[in-house]
Amino acid sequence: MSLKRTTVYLEEDDLHDLKDTAARRGISEAELIREGVRLAIARNRVWDEPVGLPVFDSGDPTFAEQGDEILGETGFGRWNEAS
Repeated sequence: MSLKRTTVYLEEDDLHDLKDTAARRGISEAELIREGVRLAIARNRVWDEPVGLPVFDSGDPTFAEQGDEILGETGFGRWNEAS
């Protein structure tokens, strides 16, 4: 990775917290800033295409309507009656 130099202006409290956090983690302030930039970019990324969820055919057109019954048979969501 080729690093390019840049300048960042921080408020005094943020600079203090940056120095403290970097020291506690045993990394440089620059590495902590790079990590924060990567996280901010990922959090604010706008995707060109919507993220698709997998779809499957269960073969049973009433499968979704039977969800509660199917889960009930497995005991899913049932409290321990002995409690």
